[in-house]
Amino acid sequence: MKNYLGSVQCSCGKAHDVAIDDVVIGRGALARLPEFLSKYGAKKPFILADCNTYKAAGEQVTGLLDRHSIAYAQYVFPDGHLEPDEQAVGSAVMHFDPTCDLVIGVGSGVINDIGKILSNVTGKRYIIVGTAPSMDGYASATSSMSRDGLKVSLPSRCADVIIGDTDILKNAPEHMLKSGLGDMLAKYVSIAEWRIAHLITGEYYCERVAQLIRTAVGKCVDNAAGLLKREEAAVEAVFEGLVIGGVAMAYAGVSRPASGVEHYFSHVWDMRGLEFGTRVDLHGIQCAMATQKAVELYEAIKTMTPDREKSAAAVAAFDLEDWNNQLRDFLGQSGETMIAQEHKERKYDKSTHPARFEKIAANWQNILDILDEELPTAAQLSKVMDTIGISTDLNTLGVDRECARMTFKATKDIRDKYVLSRLAWDLGVLDELAGRL
Repeated sequence: MKNYLGSVQCSCGKAHDVAIDDVVIGRGALARLPEFLSKYGAKKPFILADCNTYKAAGEQVTGLLDRHSIAYAQYVFPDGHLEPDEQAVGSAVMHFDPTCDLVIGVGSGVINDIGKILSNVTGKRYIIVGTAPSMDGYASATSSMSRDGLKVSLPSRCADVIIGDTDILKNAPEHMLKSGLGDMLAKYVSIAEWRIAHLITGEYYCERVAQLIRTAVGKCVDNAAGLLKREEAAVEAVFEGLVIGGVAMAYAGVSRPASGVEHYFSHVWDMRGLEFGTRVDLHGIQCAMATQKAVELYEAIKTMTPDREKSAAAVAAFDLEDWNNQLRDFLGQSGETMIAQEHKERKYDKSTHPARFEKIAANWQNILDILDEELPTAAQLSKVMDTIGISTDLNTLGVDRECARMTFKATKDIRDKYVLSRLAWDLGVLDELAGRL
């Protein structure tokens, strides 16, 4: 991991930098925690965990500190199904001991996101002790949170040190192991869409960063058969891949290398869960299932040819007010937030569409080449998912065909990012593709 840290001047013209000082992955890695505390001159760390992660690794952390006579304070969320929202962040801040000089997060997704915000708010350094290879936020400088009912990525703070002890990670619940690989499988789509957006909108793209992700995904897939057997090589590959995903986002300065339309499927389902109490699963599980659907839809795109008249007619017929009403019905309050965003983003400005369509038409063969180069076939992806026991049937999430169709159409409204659903809107085939779900 050392090769990915520090500052790198790249041929893309950007100086890639990540704020992480150390990443330690392997058997017994937790034993180095006192070394890092000494490096930063920390005399009294504040430990943040929930009731599950405390059992998984928190007791080992406090035991290690006790043996080294290091004082500490701690707050353990009593809820093992913690929601990353205003209440959780407020609770962490209110329980923070101001005499502490460093924050140690013990957990994975939610604890890490809250820990990064707590570190940012208090101005203290941050160490994360991972308890599961379940998501790619370990190395990112943002926190995925629910704010006013909408899933958002908030600027927070990158961890100074990431500790992935495989003796701890391999004992994570099986569902979380699956989630980690699922989040890595999503990177197939993210890289393809990053390249396509670069062609159509001129968005910044870096091949060096993209190759970091490709290599990490390949290593994860090569070891997939050993993951549920809790083989150290497989667990380490997934955890390292997830960390590299965060590093890649830091290098690029955007989330592009690690998330695309498949993440937006997951965000929509999370928002519906918050608003209506519908079923949700772990982020990586949802991303894997959405990746399968995205790949299937891209295979459909590959059978098409840009049709100028069809595209113009679909855009002319698009009724923004009608669509806004559909968003309100489908997503509730988070739909209102998306509608407010559109006033600033103007994605549906019909005067800008012709130029984008011409870009698409002129680069159509390049787009097809990108899809061939970056994406596995739906059959290949399904085989990997079957290996680790992730279903490709959205009904197992409680997502029926109508919900799946609306989810896909709503993905274009979550962020001002050019993804599959935006391409489909520009081509005039949004409803056609949604009908295939």
